[in-house]
Amino acid sequence: MAKKQIENREDVFVLVSTFYDKIKKDDVIGKFFLETIPEEEWDDHLLKLTDFWETNLFFVRKFKGNPIKAHRDVDANFNNAIQQEHFGRWLQLWFSTVDELFSGEKATQAKERARNIASMLFFKIYEHRLK
Repeated sequence: MAKKQIENREDVFVLVSTFYDKIKKDDVIGKFFLETIPEEEWDDHLLKLTDFWETNLFFVRKFKGNPIKAHRDVDANFNNAIQQEHFGRWLQLWFSTVDELFSGEKATQAKERARNIASMLFFKIYEHRLK
């Protein structure tokens, strides 16, 4: 059976929530998320991330936030422990979740944009450490 295309906000929410269920259980990067986001804030966080990805994939203006600052703050809270391997693991889990659930042009875009975002965030974190 062919996998579904990413067509709307509901699909994006399924992708985001499935992905973060994996993140929470992950031995490599789960701690960064579990120690940063209190349990009672996860539902709101998933909606914010759904806004982020809906904005990225469908160009609707829903997301409000500063991902660079948020990731710099997390890195600082973990004594600058976030490394390229952590972004690699994040990408690996994202790609596998996209591939498990969806196919088509938007699925490909979701992977390409994630790769670009991960690279940019890693460089912004690293650049900030040098200041």
